[in-house]
Amino acid sequence: MKKFTLQLALLFVLQTVSAQKVYKIPVAFDSCVKPPLTDYSLVQNWSALPTKKDQADFVPQKLKDNQSTAAADLFYIHPTTFRNQPTGPFQWNADVNDQEENESVDNSPVKFQASIFNGSCKVYAPRYRQAHMYCFRTKDLSDKWKALDYAYQDIRNAFLYYLKNYNHNRPIVIASHSQGTIHAARLLKEFFGDTLKKKLVVAYIIGMPVPTDSLPAIDFCHNANQTQCWVSWRSYEHGFVPDNPWVTAEKAICINPITWEYNENYVPKELSKGTVLLPAHKVLLNRCDAQVHGGILWVKKPRFRGSFLYRNPNYHIADLNFYYMDIRLNVENRINAHLLLNRQAN
Repeated sequence: MKKFTLQLALLFVLQTVSAQKVYKIPVAFDSCVKPPLTDYSLVQNWSALPTKKDQADFVPQKLKDNQSTAAADLFYIHPTTFRNQPTGPFQWNADVNDQEENESVDNSPVKFQASIFNGSCKVYAPRYRQAHMYCFRTKDLSDKWKALDYAYQDIRNAFLYYLKNYNHNRPIVIASHSQGTIHAARLLKEFFGDTLKKKLVVAYIIGMPVPTDSLPAIDFCHNANQTQCWVSWRSYEHGFVPDNPWVTAEKAICINPITWEYNENYVPKELSKGTVLLPAHKVLLNRCDAQVHGGILWVKKPRFRGSFLYRNPNYHIADLNFYYMDIRLNVENRINAHLLLNRQAN
């Protein structure tokens, strides 16, 4: 099991992504061997499908996996797990046939992020030729964006296959984290124009700065029941302001994941619906507050088993799990609002 999974198991990480050592790719993107296009007609190229048993079926105690009866679909794009020295020939982009890498995807982000939505959505999570973590560290922006573009080809093809073979005119929820959010924002901009936008319930595009002008055809959400909109946030310890201008991004939108409002009001932890950390068998109450500060979300350091060891103010890896139940209930509310509006329109 790779470092991503092990770190997650250490009390939802004792070191965050920003603190990890990342393998430095020694060759330029154009000079490296690249994995071929992914065939999404093959079940094994999906980390999660509602028709198979997978880690997106996970539920903490007293919750239920309702994918069999869900009225909407989730298209989920996972964050970066590809950060170590590759064991195969591919350097800048992951091989979707790498069993160890697939286990990292399945047992970490799919289990602990995509599962949030199984109470009201059928979960579709494609494997994809994700860009290596080094693309976020290299100073060569050409290599960075070529690797990300290569990854996006898979996301685009997976989404097209999903639309043609799985969607059947059902409402769509988009969810993503970190690298996944870069691809999700691009997907939303490319596909969700006038026609497909009507099927969009909401997009939870988390863990990367999303500026106000990124998605001109889709507004960000202003309240808890709005549909055809998107939300975003990035979590840090209360009072901490990252000094990286790419991270702070003045125009980035940050929505409070407890109230789902776009303001800087402080919201106490008692109003949160619940947090899920490891061990993940139950929902933890009264753990996480929330306050928007500019383009980031401030969270007072939550208490959990071993939290005294956690010293990093970057809560990136827990962006979704801090608000597991808030998201789970919110997506259900938005789906109901979407269905009601459609019934009224017809």
